[in-house]
Amino acid sequence: MIMTRTTADSPRRLVPATRARALFLVLVSLLATIPALSLVVTAGGEAEAHGTPMKPASRTFLCWQDGLTDTGEIKPVNPACKNAQAVSGTTPFYNWFSVLRSDGAGRTRGFVPDGELCSGGNTNFTGFNAPRGDWPLTHLTSGATVDFSYNAWAAHPGWFYVYITKDGFDPTKTLTWNDIEDRPFLSVDHPPLNGSPGTVEADYSWNGQLPADKSGRHIIYMVWQRSDSAETFYSCSDVVFDGGNGEVTGIHDPGNPTEPVPGTCTATRKTTGTWNGGYQSEVTVTNSGNVPMLGWMVDWTLPGGQKVESLWSGSATYTGQDVMVHNAGWNGSLAPGRSTTFGYVVSGSGGETATTLPCRVG
Repeated sequence: MIMTRTTADSPRRLVPATRARALFLVLVSLLATIPALSLVVTAGGEAEAHGTPMKPASRTFLCWQDGLTDTGEIKPVNPACKNAQAVSGTTPFYNWFSVLRSDGAGRTRGFVPDGELCSGGNTNFTGFNAPRGDWPLTHLTSGATVDFSYNAWAAHPGWFYVYITKDGFDPTKTLTWNDIEDRPFLSVDHPPLNGSPGTVEADYSWNGQLPADKSGRHIIYMVWQRSDSAETFYSCSDVVFDGGNGEVTGIHDPGNPTEPVPGTCTATRKTTGTWNGGYQSEVTVTNSGNVPMLGWMVDWTLPGGQKVESLWSGSATYTGQDVMVHNAGWNGSLAPGRSTTFGYVVSGSGGETATTLPCRVG
């Protein structure tokens, strides 16, 4: 059961299918608020996250939909999305779920510079910072109780903090921290996961009430903070409070393309040393797709009685015998055909026979 409570004290830490056509049609709504207070939504169990908002959808998500063609190429139609491509290329479109800072640790003001809020200061997404009035837009009703959805591309626990711009916000002017309300109107503590991570369909969802005192154009600014690492996600969702029910305008109908895959990767493992009671392995991660990727994830299950004692050139999280390794800050960006490696040392008997490991872009 989901429990809610209100509090006037928000954390200073801030955080971050259906096929494309179906998602375009169901971008319906948003979040919760109680005016002048922060609503905290708490769900039992462990939630997992790594992605971007889908309700109301972020700039990167909607521009990916706008630009996606039946052949898998990115050819934006929306003028703002087209400009983002001109500035940053197509790589961020294929990596719409990766607007993150590996060193974020939940920081916002004083960490993410003014004018770079929508990219979180991540230079791969600079084109999405442009102050413009023609970004894809989600139409909402002030004070309405609606659904909220955040894509779950990978599995990690964390919190979501959701802000909105102040009254009088002008989307054609550079977005600064002074344009954002001081406190989040919604804080979500480990919401439930729906579906299988690594797909467009997987998400975290909850419902709540939108601010009751807003009208006209605004930006919903979301920060997702992992609780198991410093990695933090940032996003801008352009909305207008005009009595709408989540309709999206400013994006072309992507039709019915083949299943959109933002890239693929492979991981091969080899043992580089063994001794009584342990071994050392090296894993090679290769971008096996035809589009650049900004990050990767490799996961596997250790045999019983084994434990990873040290790991380098990657960021690992452990759940029992399950191991997930995310790229380090410097080796996640790989062009098609390029590779990188990480290594680890395991204690315990029995060795490990697997030569290939599951790999996902993200």
